[in-house]
Amino acid sequence: MDTQQGGNQHAEIDAIDAAMQQVDVGQLRARGSVKWSATSGDQLGAFIAESDLPLAPAVQHAITEAVGRGLTGYLPGHVGADTAAACAAFQQRRFGWPVDPEHVQLLPDVLGAFAFTLGHLVDAGTPVVLPTPAYMPFLELPGAVGNELRTLPMDEVDGRFTIDPDRLAASLEGGALLVLINPHNPTGQVATRDELLQIADVVERTGSTVFADEIHSPLVYSEHQHIPYASLDERTAAHSVTAVSASKGWNLPGLACAQLIMTSAEHRRRWTDSPFVVRHGTSPVGAVAATAAYSAEGVAHLDAVVDYLQRGRDLFAGRMAQAPTIGYTAPAATYIHWLDLRDVDGGPGEVAKRTGVLGTNGSACGTAGFLRLTLATSHAVVGEIADRLVSFSR
Repeated sequence: MDTQQGGNQHAEIDAIDAAMQQVDVGQLRARGSVKWSATSGDQLGAFIAESDLPLAPAVQHAITEAVGRGLTGYLPGHVGADTAAACAAFQQRRFGWPVDPEHVQLLPDVLGAFAFTLGHLVDAGTPVVLPTPAYMPFLELPGAVGNELRTLPMDEVDGRFTIDPDRLAASLEGGALLVLINPHNPTGQVATRDELLQIADVVERTGSTVFADEIHSPLVYSEHQHIPYASLDERTAAHSVTAVSASKGWNLPGLACAQLIMTSAEHRRRWTDSPFVVRHGTSPVGAVAATAAYSAEGVAHLDAVVDYLQRGRDLFAGRMAQAPTIGYTAPAATYIHWLDLRDVDGGPGEVAKRTGVLGTNGSACGTAGFLRLTLATSHAVVGEIADRLVSFSR
């Protein structure tokens, strides 16, 4: 990191700290976000992946400028090309993955990319294999579009969830689409190279395809490293598609712009052959915002966000150490926290009623007895949520 870049990051850290120290729950509710408009009284929202942290100045400027010049119609080709190039450059700088901008296409969101993959990048009727716990909509979407869903409960060892290769092979037998969420939602884990290679061996042997959801990859904490699945080797590049977005790292989910990276010539051919109507709908304002997010200025803000979230994670972990009946492993990435309440009276079903903390019951993620929390908020609110959960556990 050069001196100027380091100075920019420190300035961003100071700005975020100052802004978050001045924010209270009343102000958060006044913003009208989904998370806070669903709460009242002493309730605290932690059930949806929205961030309360400030918007990146570079992104805010880009949005304002785009709206000011009237870029509110459909997505122009040159705007989409700029976003594809910015996304490819970010993958190279952040993760060492050289991506050809021509291999990047835009869709409104990652779930839309998943639906597109099911409808057009794999053969009709391909079964979906989903390791659980998992992001809730991945449990619902396959059946909604007519694909068989095969859930694969992961093994839990010392607080870490792993995929058993033999059971994975049985689930993928005959060829299927494996949904690989990394960094993982809801556990916050980051897969190791060995874990990814073990999965790749099974996928290749069974003639399967991987939908790699890497939407949380910008939010990896300092002691860990994200490895894009498609970057592992020629096999993974050929049998996978990768969905990414600036929506989580920079809090832009409402602006409808995700990126689908297709490193396989066959997948790119299928994209080109698909009807335009099924790959239409990306917001031009969202594309401009994503381009700004992936810029040097946007990444300086991202680094400050990760720093703030990591300190919040450490605060939460320290408080949760006072609740020995709650199983908890601090996430390696994301602002999503996964708590084991199987030894707590009442379990996750009683948390909202008895603490006022609105999280997501793990059963909605395919694994009962756990609680999913999203904690991209002020350290004061993070601490209050932790204190309430500690009291709940006693």
